[in-house]
This record gives sequence, C-alpha cells and structure tokens, in this order.
Amino acid sequence: MSMITERPVHGRPPGVRERTAQVARPETRRDPIAVFRAYLALTKPQIVELLLVTTVPALMLAAGGWPDLRTLAVVLIGGALAGGAASALNCYIDRDIDELMRRTKRRPLPAHSVTPRAVLIFGLTLAVISVALMAAFTNWLATALTAGAIFYYDVVYTLWLKRRTPANTFWGGVCGAAPVIIGWAAVTGSVAPLGWALFAVVFFWQMPHFYALAIKYKDDYARAGVPMLPVVRSTGRVNFEIVLYTVLTVVASLAAWPLGLGPIYGCTAIVTGALFLAEALLLVQRTRKGGATKPMRLFHWSITYLTILFIAVAVDALV
Repeated sequence: MSMITERPVHGRPPGVRERTAQVARPETRRDPIAVFRAYLALTKPQIVELLLVTTVPALMLAAGGWPDLRTLAVVLIGGALAGGAASALNCYIDRDIDELMRRTKRRPLPAHSVTPRAVLIFGLTLAVISVALMAAFTNWLATALTAGAIFYYDVVYTLWLKRRTPANTFWGGVCGAAPVIIGWAAVTGSVAPLGWALFAVVFFWQMPHFYALAIKYKDDYARAGVPMLPVVRSTGRVNFEIVLYTVLTVVASLAAWPLGLGPIYGCTAIVTGALFLAEALLLVQRTRKGGATKPMRLFHWSITYLTILFIAVAVDALV
C-alpha cells in the first residue's frame, strides 16, 4: 500500500492552509445538500445501521415478540442519535489523524467541509437529545447505558485507549456491544442472562471484524501513530487473536441458544458460525503462504454473519 502523507508541507508559507480552508468553506455552506451530506457523513450511517441491526432483535426478544411501538420508536431514534453523536464526536477528536489516513481523509473535517467547532456542537447536541429521549420515554437503566456508551466511546476509547494500547479494539468493544443491552433494558428495566450472552457475541465479534480492517489499512494506522494490533504485533499474534475471538464469538452464540432461543436460531448459529470460523482460518492460511491475505473478505463476511445471526434472533422471538 502506498504511503500518502497529508501533513502540511514544511516549506509552505504560514497561513496558506488556513486561508485555503476559509475560502473553500463558504462555497460548501451555500449548498444545503452538500452541508446535509457532510453532517450525515459525520454520524457514520453504516455503523449506526449495524448497531440497530443488533438492537431491534434484542428488543423483540426481551418483549417476547414485537415491543410496543412507542418503545420501538424511541429506542430506534434515540439509538441512532446516540450512535451518530458518538461518531461525530469521534470525528472531532480524531480530526488530526484522519488527515493522515487514506481511509479517512475524505471525511468532512479533513476535507474542510465543516468547522471543528460546528462538529463539536453537532455531536454534543445529538448526545443530549438522545439521552433526553431515553430518559423521557424509557427507564433509568437504558438511559444510563446510553449516556455511558457515548462517554465510553469518545472519552475512554477515542481520547485515551485508541492511541495508547494495542488492546484498544478489545476495550472499545464494550461500547460497540452496548446497544444489545440498551435495547433489552428499555423493554424490561433490567438485563437477563440471554441479553448478556448476545452482548458477548457482539463484543467478541468486533475483534476479528476490526483486525481484518486494520490489516488492510496497516500502513495508514502506522503513519497516524495508532497502535492497532497488526501495526505493533507480529503476524502470528494477529492470526492467533483473530482465530481466538472468532471461536469465542461462535461459542457465545451457541451459549445463548439454551438460554431462551429456539431451533431456528440454533441451526443458524451453527451454520453461520462454522462459515465465520472457516473464513478466519482461510485468512490465516493465506497469510502463512505469503500470498495476498485478502482481509476484507473476512471483514465483509463478519458483517453478513452478524446480520444473519440477529435476524435469526428476531425470527425466534416471533415464533
């Protein structure tokens, strides 16, 4: 992968970059569609969509079928706003390293489509609205978990862990799996063992999912100084953790079966889990042979795996 450096050129006269950005920004503001797209991009809709894929089935399972429409609407809207808030604040905090990474250089802040101050206000506003919605229409546990997930992702993970430890993905997995128990708590006011089992599925799933992405963009993370596991550990160590956490994901999915799920879920967990593990082992095999590793195959399959598994959760909740 080529190394693309986007740091300011040392020979550039002071203020050139700033003047260029100031000239470009008014043009963006005159176009309402461009502004809308920029703010939508800050919320990382694909991540929000994936979070909701796990939240809705958890809601249904906790309710024993379809939850009441008010709870469903509040959790969907509040969850989307919370995820968008966390993502926007993440973009604000990471704006310096986003400029250096090929994968993120087109985001609104590196592209100067919006100002950092506007992004900070936008992210905080979404956070307040999402927590207020949960407080007004659900219960204290769901509200506290929502607020805690935003705080954990942006302060504990993004500000502290992400740039300091190769275990950042592991610890960051807590907030990624939080929507499962938030949805459960919104319905029941507590979290049952089955809810925690599904939380474990999403938690462990994040390691092979994000390690595959980090292998693909290893040079990006290295240049930005982010100690992702593939950057600071050997290939053997990365392969070991990918297989380990894939196995733990499958084990957690099977452990959830006897806690209140039926044969539709169980059969789905066995088949998709076997395919997920096979794809992880194929990545390891390709790596050992020294050929093209194709890590994005595992990345994309991991998304398919989680989606199918939680669709099975929803179907089981209805039958």
